[in-house]
Amino acid sequence: MNNRIALSKNRLVAYLGKPASEFTKADIIGFISNHDIQMVNFMYPAGDGRLKTLNFMVNSLEYLDTILTTGERVDGSSLFTHIEAGNSDLYVIPRFSTAFLDPFAEIPTLCMLCSFFDKEGKPLEGAPEHTLRKACKAFTDSTGLIFQAMGELEFYVIDEAGDQFPATNQRGYHESAPFAKLNDFRTRCMAAIASTGGQIKYGHSEVGNFTLDGLTYEQNEIEFLPVNAEDAADQLTIAKWIIRNQAWQEGLNVTFAPKITAGKAGSGLHIHMRVVDKDGHNHILTDAIDASGRRVLSDDGRKLIAGMMELAPSITALGNTNPTSYFRLVPHQEAPTSICWGDRNRSVLVRVPLGWTVDVDMSKEVNPSTEPSTIRGYEKQTVEIRSGDCSANVYLYIAALAVAARRGFEMGEDAIKLAKATYVDVDIHSEAGKETLSRLGSLPVSCADSADRMEQQRAAYEEKGVFAPSAIDDIIARLRSYDDADLAARAKADPELMHTLVMQYFHCG
Repeated sequence: MNNRIALSKNRLVAYLGKPASEFTKADIIGFISNHDIQMVNFMYPAGDGRLKTLNFMVNSLEYLDTILTTGERVDGSSLFTHIEAGNSDLYVIPRFSTAFLDPFAEIPTLCMLCSFFDKEGKPLEGAPEHTLRKACKAFTDSTGLIFQAMGELEFYVIDEAGDQFPATNQRGYHESAPFAKLNDFRTRCMAAIASTGGQIKYGHSEVGNFTLDGLTYEQNEIEFLPVNAEDAADQLTIAKWIIRNQAWQEGLNVTFAPKITAGKAGSGLHIHMRVVDKDGHNHILTDAIDASGRRVLSDDGRKLIAGMMELAPSITALGNTNPTSYFRLVPHQEAPTSICWGDRNRSVLVRVPLGWTVDVDMSKEVNPSTEPSTIRGYEKQTVEIRSGDCSANVYLYIAALAVAARRGFEMGEDAIKLAKATYVDVDIHSEAGKETLSRLGSLPVSCADSADRMEQQRAAYEEKGVFAPSAIDDIIARLRSYDDADLAARAKADPELMHTLVMQYFHCG
């Protein structure tokens, strides 16, 4: 048994002794029978990105076999705005690899995420999960590589304000108790997420902390490990569901809103990406060493980044989907506004974060008695896009990134040129970065702007049948419905407007 299975917090993985990707119907039935599971929940992300739930009592083995095989029908018009009520029946079919025990249910309950199928038994073209699967397949068919992703979930936990050990305003990064009061809440969330199969990298308190109207707001982050992009989207979706349920049980409130109030840190959904071959070897770096002793970013890494640069104007249509998203994407904050990339630079759209690219055994340096390490740390290198937030439907957002990555690879040498033209090595919002800033393109400044950019670049998303045209139509129409082209000016003239909108979209995504 490999270490990942032996140490897994998912009880099905530990009990069955196999990775979740190998779960069969017989495995699910056996686990339910041997653990007195009384209920099965089908869960599926709809058009709004939230998980919906359908409960089944386990009445008999025959009935259990039936629902696991044939699924159930649901009303698609209540789940997706682009489906008409007159022809709305859909099937939901459980994916066994996603099975987990509900950490909150009083009645022993097994949950599974589902896929949508239409009346002809074909995958629903506009379904977010199917769109992501098509995007990843198109990337692999084009490049021979696998597109992987991991997310950073940022969120505020809200409780009644207290006077003991007050936090330093906007200085909460990696703070410990007692100055960070809600670290234990975050670790309970992490344990619950791990029990569902979520591959967590770490958790910590984030920069944002403040008091408003007698309430204390503490920003937290939970970051995941890179996995195949479809699995990354599943894990992020379940994690948001768990964090909200944990808060509800504990009498706290949680928000993933992009921005809460002016002058305080917003919450993003940064996505790290990498491309690997069938043997799992990471293609972001080369074996070459530069003058500083670091491994060099590969052409594959540059092509990935170039794809993000090319489609950056329209990616916000999937990653920043309500008016409050654009209160976060403003100059002189850590959220990006210009289309550029750089190394370890937090003012850029796409960042190549500090990686283990130097041939130095740092552990041996601080632990002289330990054996030299054989771990290849540089395999951990990722590329991070920093624009998105949790208003996004995470399946569609990551699908857009997979489309952009494929486009970068298909651009060939033009991608290398674009990567060179958009690279920056200064803080573009500083005095020294003024000239650089003047030559860069800008991200959209509103939902209306994002809709226009998506209209201009929609062919890239519809290519190879990845995004259904009806889904793109729906995205554009929804963005334009906010009528927010002049929102920044209106909010500046009326400070209450920002508060009103934040409350309206407080529980977005």
